Amino acid sequence: MSSPLGDFLIHRRSQLQPSDVGLGSNGRRRVPGLRREEVALLADVSVDYYMRLEQGRELSPSAQVAAGIGRALLLDEHGLAHLYRLAGLTPPRTTATDATADPQLVAFLNEWPDHPAVVLGQAFDVLAANPLAEALFLGFRPGRNLLQSVFLDPAAGALYRDWDVVAASMVAGFRLLEARQPHDPRISTVRAQMLADPRFNALWTSPDVRGERLRSKRFRHPAAGDLELHLQAFDVRASAGQELVLYRAEPGSASAAALKTLQGSIFP
Repeated sequence: MSSPLGDFLIHRRSQLQPSDVGLGSNGRRRVPGLRREEVALLADVSVDYYMRLEQGRELSPSAQVAAGIGRALLLDEHGLAHLYRLAGLTPPRTTATDATADPQLVAFLNEWPDHPAVVLGQAFDVLAANPLAEALFLGFRPGRNLLQSVFLDPAAGALYRDWDVVAASMVAGFRLLEARQPHDPRISTVRAQMLADPRFNALWTSPDVRGERLRSKRFRHPAAGDLELHLQAFDVRASAGQELVLYRAEPGSASAAALKTLQGSIFP
């Protein structure tokens, strides 16, 4: 037998060495990674119980057990959220994400023309964007959903100079959204649609959960040329579940000049 939870635990265990978790190594190992006995010791569970989890004979660990295993396997926020999701432990968010951006926030974005700015909602839906962001992301096709644009818009493959890195980061972020709101219908709908795309499917079903969020993106824009922009994301406190993402170029850089060129094409 096997299970998604068991496969994830096995994969993560194989990535760690005893020295990573403060254990000594007594001799050569037949297979790489930690032993089941070591994970069980670090997680404070019995070896038999941990074996049942990996073998798919046990599918519902308690939150306390899952937290212990997460610490033993050095899981970051993304990995732990994925573990909880596989174990059916993450409670749904009690407050639904607003489906529209606040008009005052939209006005603020439009009054800030020098930096691309986007408001993302449920499932990475694009709720608002200022003109410079619209120009930078080529209109966010299709469906004005950032995740769908990255994977389904042919122009995105040319727009992102590091498409593989951007795609992996988007999937990791979407995995966190689902972990926080596992029963949300919009997230479920987008996920079901995206699973038909083989590239998304491969990343989504991979047990290798990557969690680090991108701090910059490199573009090859058809109108502005090559540019690298730093980004920061902020929770919109007035609208639960929404996120404001801002992009900026390093002052005096070639990227700043390229952004000015793009801005000039909008406001000649």
